[in-house]
Amino acid sequence: MYWLGVESISASLIAIITVLLACIIGAGGAVLLKKEASKVSFRKLRLSLHMFFGLCLYGVSTLFFILSLRGSQLSILYPLTSTTYAWTAIFSFFFLKEKIGTLKIAGIFFIFLGVSVIAAFK
Repeated sequence: MYWLGVESISASLIAIITVLLACIIGAGGAVLLKKEASKVSFRKLRLSLHMFFGLCLYGVSTLFFILSLRGSQLSILYPLTSTTYAWTAIFSFFFLKEKIGTLKIAGIFFIFLGVSVIAAFK
């Protein structure tokens, strides 16, 4: 594990996996924040469990991203963060019952396709 000081040939792969994990965690945070935002107005926004855990997930996501930066080039890792949109759409479908149309599905497919190309030709 490169962030623990152990050098490895697979450090780049670990960095990519860590960024993708950060994206999934961040998308979960967005869903929790949306659940809270749907309940109250901006003036009456309060720190609830959804709000607290949503912010915590954003923080953990950021820490994972920072850790991943030690293992690969930013020009490879940063485009991978675009998967956050895809994960957010997927989580919104399952947890918020939002609709996903054909164009959105196509967009999600192309995001994952593009990320695969970037990761494969690092």
